[in-house]
Amino acid sequence: MTATAAEIFVVTSTGSGHLFPCTELCRRLISSGDFKTTLLLPSNLLSSLPSSFLHHPLLTIAQISPSDKPPMHESDPVQQQMGRDLEAHLSIRPADARPLCAIVDFQMAWTKHIFWKFNVPVISFFTFGASAAAMEWGAWKSEAGKIVSGEVRTIPGLPEDMCITFADLKRRPAGPQPADEPAQGRRGPPKPGDRPPWVPLIEGSIGLMFNTCRDIEGPFIDYIADQLNTPVWAVGPLLPEEYWKPSDSSVIDRKIRPPKHRSDYSLDEIIQWLDLKPRGSVLYVAFGSEVGPTAEEYPQLAGALEDSTRPFIWVIQPGSGYLPHHGMDDKVGERGLVIKGWAPQLLILSHPSTGGFLSHCGWNSTVEAIGRGMLILAWPIRGDQIYNAKLVVKHLKVGYMALDRECGSVLAMKEALVEGIEKLMSDTEARKRVAALRTKFDCGFPPSSESALDSFKNFIISQKENHFIKMV
Repeated sequence: MTATAAEIFVVTSTGSGHLFPCTELCRRLISSGDFKTTLLLPSNLLSSLPSSFLHHPLLTIAQISPSDKPPMHESDPVQQQMGRDLEAHLSIRPADARPLCAIVDFQMAWTKHIFWKFNVPVISFFTFGASAAAMEWGAWKSEAGKIVSGEVRTIPGLPEDMCITFADLKRRPAGPQPADEPAQGRRGPPKPGDRPPWVPLIEGSIGLMFNTCRDIEGPFIDYIADQLNTPVWAVGPLLPEEYWKPSDSSVIDRKIRPPKHRSDYSLDEIIQWLDLKPRGSVLYVAFGSEVGPTAEEYPQLAGALEDSTRPFIWVIQPGSGYLPHHGMDDKVGERGLVIKGWAPQLLILSHPSTGGFLSHCGWNSTVEAIGRGMLILAWPIRGDQIYNAKLVVKHLKVGYMALDRECGSVLAMKEALVEGIEKLMSDTEARKRVAALRTKFDCGFPPSSESALDSFKNFIISQKENHFIKMV
């Protein structure tokens, strides 16, 4: 630790999609040795951190009261206790040694009032990409909720291929909801035309930070900076350091992301199965830990994988409520591998036999796939996944939709899935596009994101030197 290292707080929300980007952000911030970071997290998340993170001299953990979901109301006893815990962490620091700033996951925006009490400015952090936020903002400002059937509405300042149609207004029925799912009442994104829920949560911030890079989302980053008239830094994708090794290297997930669930296949068994398959032939099928198909869609997906001739790995999460019928193994034989429980996603996406990804388009999964040159069959369920899928299919043109919203479909059916799988795995032009996109990551962490981090560091130091604190 350098004698002059200044402290930056990073505040994570619950869930791996929030925790992992925050831990990687901490690593990036300390890389120069000019900063030390303190990760503020509920104590029950401590076991999800890799040991290498816990023993770094420039990384500190500040624990607050445990919680399985981000508290949403001031009257919530959990939030009140968390607030007292945070105040205790800040109050022990001398006034001349307070943190330079706090980078706060916007789902934990309630903490900003406590940081302001100690004269600590706040940066709002989006753990997902810029296109989803830009589309939500643009849809609100262009009153997209008033679109009628047959109308196409382009959002001024955004790429024309991301225009909003009447089909975009449709929402899926909710799939199975795990018992530990955060009960926030948000089973989907705001309807186009509604104010994005994050707008009031970022008020008072002196800048915004996104888990993305200019190579993937340049126009959307510029749009947000222009519309909100605030500094915006694209500092991602915030993936493990091991991910940025040469692209033909295997990434062992278990070492960098401790699994929350068991698996019925060992790592060696999965690797051996993949090694026997032709290069680029395997379709990887996986949804997030909190979302998935509906009860009606699971049998449709199983039937599509049976009828397709493509080799596949299908990961079925605990709590999904679905188990394949007994005859599936006999029908697909060695062509399919059905994993119940945890799966090493980074390793599977990095294996040369894997050629496509049927995904819910959670942001981390999306960028992990793009960085490994995977075409994506997009099956978004809710939230930012809707616009992530649109980015993949319409803007980057490195995938297809699993269901045709333009034809009125809100549920996936077997015939459409079989067709989608075949189109995805056989599209040589799309494969060339994703291969070209992949080359931007061949040399490691994106240079544009390194530059953004440097820009952020210079900005926050200048704010301190100018004694500028943004308060409400």
